[in-house]
Amino acid sequence: METAFTPIGSLGGGLLVGLGAVLLMLGLGRIFGATGVLSGVVFVEDRAEMRWRLALIAGMILAPGLIFLITGAMPTLSLPVSPAMVVIGGVIVGLGASLGSGCTSGHGVCGLSRLSVRSLVAVPTFMATAAITVFLIRHVFGG
Repeated sequence: METAFTPIGSLGGGLLVGLGAVLLMLGLGRIFGATGVLSGVVFVEDRAEMRWRLALIAGMILAPGLIFLITGAMPTLSLPVSPAMVVIGGVIVGLGASLGSGCTSGHGVCGLSRLSVRSLVAVPTFMATAAITVFLIRHVFGG
């Protein structure tokens, strides 16, 4: 399995995520963590925050359509696993984000920029786990 090297697209995506996080912090004083945003919609604690949360989720869902309008092509997506595995992976990620008190976007983008000690521990843990997982899948299990 080969991983595509896309430095320009990756840089652009990273800049947009960072810009979104800064605008959310400046505009509403809220930290952008995708799992926390979704959790606030599923497990409603404050109805006053529902509009911005739903708007942010709608933006994430509608973004591929915007890319299509701009470029004339949908972003390519190939998943080498079954839909059931995608769902199982999503549940595992959700549980991990709950146990880790935040997701990669919350800790990596917002937590590190605020010098959060929890994020300073969480992000290297995410990265090490990801590196070990990729190594095992590609070199031990032959995926």
